[in-house]
Amino acid sequence: MDDHLSANPIANCHDENERLALEECVKRQRIDRRVSVFVFPAGRCELAIQFARLGASVTVGDLPARQREVENRALAAGVQDNVRFVPCTLSELPADLPGDPYDIIVLRRGLCCLPYHRARTTLRQLLLRLRIGGKLYLSILGLHSELGDGYPGQDLPIEQRFTYLLPAMAAKYEIDQPVCLYSERNLFMLLLEAGASVLRTLTTTYGNVKGVAVRV
Repeated sequence: MDDHLSANPIANCHDENERLALEECVKRQRIDRRVSVFVFPAGRCELAIQFARLGASVTVGDLPARQREVENRALAAGVQDNVRFVPCTLSELPADLPGDPYDIIVLRRGLCCLPYHRARTTLRQLLLRLRIGGKLYLSILGLHSELGDGYPGQDLPIEQRFTYLLPAMAAKYEIDQPVCLYSERNLFMLLLEAGASVLRTLTTTYGNVKGVAVRV
């Protein structure tokens, strides 16, 4: 195996969706072309760096204030030539994203900060940024996670479920805005309504939900 592949800690990735996305990157490279990836948000940039070490061309989206940190982390990891930063939010994606269309999009969090109808529109926009056959890996806060304890929107239909967490939960997780929490079925339907072909959904041990979908 090539050194740049064996050095990548895919086996040590504890997030199943992210591990699957990294494995997908390796598979696509066997077609003998460079893989294009979009990651939002940056987090601590570990995932973007892992993709870059696999040889992928990675675009990282996040708030403008994160740009220097992301670029410094990429530089420290020696992958600065493979990582590009784009200032953006999910509600305001740029018309032109470098690397578009992508083979892989990883949406790590943030969608629950949008009402359901806007989340559906955002996913449609993201799907259009994928190549045909490209895959979307999505993680979102779960209705049956700890965040759902006492959540005022617990019994509301998903279309109306956009409200603040209980003060204790909001303080613990530093979430000071309304959120829409999802069940696994809610996520499945969101992906379908956005026009994706759903490959899998799952609920984590902690009650959050994840999905993998493909553009057809």
